[in-house]
Amino acid sequence: MSQDSKKTVHAVDLCVIGAGSAGLSVAYGASHLGRSVVLFEREAMGGDCLNTGCVPSKALIKAAKVAHDRRHGSDYGIAPSEPEIDFEVVKAHIQGVIDQIAPVDSVERYEGFGVTVIKEDAAFTDERTVESENHIVRAKRIVVAAGSRASIIPIPGLDTVDYLTNESIFHVDRLPEHLMIIGSGPIGLEMGQSFRRLGSDVTIIDIAEPLGRSDADHAAVLLDQLRSEGVVFRAPVKTKQISQNAKGQITVEFEEGESITGSHLLVAAGRAPNVEGLALEKGGVTYDRRGIETDAALRTSNKRVYAAGDIAAGKGGLTHAAGFHAGALIKNLYFMPPGLGGIFAKATTDRMPAVIYTQPELGTIGAGPDEAAKTLHFEFDENDRAIAERSTLGGVKLYLNGKSKIIGASVVGEQAGEMINTISLAMAGGLKLSQISGMISPYPTRTEAVKRAASSHFTDAIFGPKARALAGFWTKFQ
Repeated sequence: MSQDSKKTVHAVDLCVIGAGSAGLSVAYGASHLGRSVVLFEREAMGGDCLNTGCVPSKALIKAAKVAHDRRHGSDYGIAPSEPEIDFEVVKAHIQGVIDQIAPVDSVERYEGFGVTVIKEDAAFTDERTVESENHIVRAKRIVVAAGSRASIIPIPGLDTVDYLTNESIFHVDRLPEHLMIIGSGPIGLEMGQSFRRLGSDVTIIDIAEPLGRSDADHAAVLLDQLRSEGVVFRAPVKTKQISQNAKGQITVEFEEGESITGSHLLVAAGRAPNVEGLALEKGGVTYDRRGIETDAALRTSNKRVYAAGDIAAGKGGLTHAAGFHAGALIKNLYFMPPGLGGIFAKATTDRMPAVIYTQPELGTIGAGPDEAAKTLHFEFDENDRAIAERSTLGGVKLYLNGKSKIIGASVVGEQAGEMINTISLAMAGGLKLSQISGMISPYPTRTEAVKRAASSHFTDAIFGPKARALAGFWTKFQ
């Protein structure tokens, strides 16, 4: 470390830009292997997931579920009541959850690992140098993990109104009277149901059919539930114009001639990579509007530079994907460097799970129904735990190829996000259907439905005409 033109100069093994899930995990791994690491983060440590994404949204979902349960206790002998919502306390609950987790991602903790944390904007000055206001870092390897932000779609008038994104929705000054949401993806659906349960009117707007890429049956289960709770869908529909009046009311006009007016507008129409301001051109790093181009080992066009998490074009979008990238990067940087021509760890996979945390939840992994040679299923209305809890919506579907190997799955229902873990493990381990059907599942559990779906593959073999004939034959000798 030295001084150069009033800036501190660092010569290190690794420079990481971005302290979100990918960046923190890479910095952690490298520092624990004894490598010198500089970590840049211009905003809050923990990135989008901790501060404006996964964590606050799940805290809000829990508060909304408590309110919903208060209204629907009659089936269990509990007198229903309309809850009083103190939105300031709801927001305090969300912030309290963030505050409890934040120390794990803090500057102090990472400095304790030996990482030099610099809370400044960083940009490339050449192919191996990154610079900020007060620091110059020359590194053997650089990992760009600068994440993403809400994508702002080009709707006429949007830039003239006070719209919300995932970065501001959790700090809104009051509970929206009528929340309009542009986008019916995971964020739109989760926020839509949550605010509806807290007492807001909610309209979800999208140019496409909601959950159009999901299993049609499972998508219908989720969407029908949201509609039954009062969430209104305007999709598919094309938005013509957005405007705001002097009282703050926002109006969305559709090309078909109709319009709706609400108190708040949330834009949840996807994510855009944070490539601006990094001077990637000076670093010899190729990128486009989708993010930074990488190979299967996450190397960019500059072989000293890697990209991980949301900013890696076509490979990010999920917190656990960012963690998966970080694991692959540590292997590639320090155990099997691809630059040496050896075998490297791929950061691509066809079995990345994803969950929409509505109620019911929708969990998916791998290929969809259109790619399956055969689909196995088991419904929760036949699952004793679901029946006992009077929560029988949905079920499990396993998608098989022509060799009866699981290539994907969909689960919709209570705890679908937990259940997809079992299927993810089975796919990662290459388990056969016979091994899944042979597991001992504690009774009564919802995950037993995964076993029952797998077991259905063998129903004809075990109880069909040939099996009945064989059982009858051997009975003659008993």
